Amino acid sequence: MQIVFVHHSCFLVEIDDTVLIFDYFDGDRVKGFHFQGKIPTYAKDTKIFMFASHSHADHYDMDILRLADQYENIHYIFSKDIRISPNFLKKHGIDPQVRERVTFVKENANYEVGDLKIETLRSTDAGVAFYVSYHGINLFHAGDLNDWRMEHVGELINGKMRRAYRHEINKLKKKPIHAAFVACDPRLGEYQFDGITYFLETTDAEYVFPMHMWQKYSELKDFKKKLTNKYMAERVMEISHENQSFLFEES
Repeated sequence: MQIVFVHHSCFLVEIDDTVLIFDYFDGDRVKGFHFQGKIPTYAKDTKIFMFASHSHADHYDMDILRLADQYENIHYIFSKDIRISPNFLKKHGIDPQVRERVTFVKENANYEVGDLKIETLRSTDAGVAFYVSYHGINLFHAGDLNDWRMEHVGELINGKMRRAYRHEINKLKKKPIHAAFVACDPRLGEYQFDGITYFLETTDAEYVFPMHMWQKYSELKDFKKKLTNKYMAERVMEISHENQSFLFEES
């Protein structure tokens, strides 16, 4: 199994002859940022599943639908808040028949798409988080599910957010997770790593990849050093640059 950190919250997972891609968008879609990570080119018959956890520009790009012209075995799994009506697609020069390759999902539900088994969690922001099983490999992509603690909103709202986040993460307690992708947004300041810390404490995920860091990776090493639990620290993968690859032997 190979995992590639493409950029921001986009990860690509290659398992045998299948590719899973989470939350990809073109690098210039978000104002003020230039993300250089790109997804590779594959053979046209490659089995590809593209996920979009919600409609925010840093998680979803309409142009990924154009890849259906390039790949005959591509399928999309989109949160239901993503709207792509036939008229909308025609307006943007996309074949409306691509909708036949899209599975729209809602929170707290289970789906089977090809050989994939997908369970969705409810995000604390928009859309869903994904727990995905494929041929014995189990992945979790949080999307914007996070403990979004912020100083200016008050303890009442922050407390509600924390409870909602922990409620969702608790659903993963007994689930096997080979790799997880979890938000660590630097805009949260001193609370940046609250969400991933609870995730590490609560789940047995083997490899935990920080994401949603807005190209600021320097705090990760200090975060790992501050973790008193050595086992937790070892599970955190150090992200340092876009298109960074990690190769794992499948057990």
